[in-house]
Amino acid sequence: MEQRTPLYQAHLRAGAKMVNFGGWDMPVNYGSQIDEHHAVRRDAGMFDVSHMCIVDLEGSDTREFLHVLVANYIGKLKQPGKALYSCMLNPDGGVIDDLILYYMRDGWFRLVVNAATAEKDLAWMHQQAQSFTALEIKRRSDLGMIAVQGPNARQKVIQALRGFTVKDEDERLSSLGRFFGQDMEKMFVARTGYTGEDGFEIAVGGEQCEFVWKLLLDEGVTPCGLGARDTLRLEAGMNLYGSDMDESTTPLESGLEWTVGWEPVSRQFIGRSALEAQRETGTTRKLVGLVLLERGVLRSQQKVLCQQHGAGRITSGSFSPTLSKSIALARVPSSVGINEHCKVEIRDKQSSAKVVKYPFVKGGKSCL
Repeated sequence: MEQRTPLYQAHLRAGAKMVNFGGWDMPVNYGSQIDEHHAVRRDAGMFDVSHMCIVDLEGSDTREFLHVLVANYIGKLKQPGKALYSCMLNPDGGVIDDLILYYMRDGWFRLVVNAATAEKDLAWMHQQAQSFTALEIKRRSDLGMIAVQGPNARQKVIQALRGFTVKDEDERLSSLGRFFGQDMEKMFVARTGYTGEDGFEIAVGGEQCEFVWKLLLDEGVTPCGLGARDTLRLEAGMNLYGSDMDESTTPLESGLEWTVGWEPVSRQFIGRSALEAQRETGTTRKLVGLVLLERGVLRSQQKVLCQQHGAGRITSGSFSPTLSKSIALARVPSSVGINEHCKVEIRDKQSSAKVVKYPFVKGGKSCL
């Protein structure tokens, strides 16, 4: 039986179409996926992301543990609440999972990992933590999470939560910087997201989750499902674990070298040796953007024919509601250049496409 979030009944009342996602019963849409997509790009939409796994790491060994566990360099985190995106790698440099971590204070970091990989991630963390005695790994199953995204998201959240926050907390929300989190009396709020738009991700006790959802609903925030979340993140050029990267691919092959903290050279994070060897020899494949030049829809696993370079494969693809074009991320030979033309095999037909830089959309505007 699928797991259910604290907002399950709210989704049913709203007429959501529910699907199995990573073992969770989740809304894929509430009617029109395209309308939900546009609500986020033009105003404000909200997503139930309570299936994501929140993990608190506490103890004096926490920072040293993270120096080993993740590829990015957490020494950059000096201000309380500052967030960092990173990958957790295996010894071969393959991506076990991607995650966001927050430096809450000395001896306390908060991690948010993917729903479908949560059990695997926690088992890996516990395995790597055996030599760190002053460390506690706490899964926060008591918390639900709502992501509110869009150009008007922050304003609507602050207005909606005025009756829920305590003194001065609305001012702290207004001044919260990008990629920062704030621990408050009743909730944790971060200015992060997975759509390419500004907004907040709100972690709140499961018993209060539906109340907060209702406050946001009353403020005119549109409920959105997993379908719109996927087209939004694809337009923003954001990787999806299990599609654009996994344990068989490294960050260097997935457009994520920027998430690897090479300095200081003395820091031996898991997977470093493999990544250094790959960087030395060069990768044979890379992640690029594609735009279809003909009618049709680009989909995951379609073959990409890159003329003299060889073949690649689409990792994520869909119709872009913002651009009214079909777009994709694809892993192709490293010699393929931007603006080159290629062919994609769609239903036994070779359709023309163009290699482009991603993101495809930024700030609601086309980057093409």
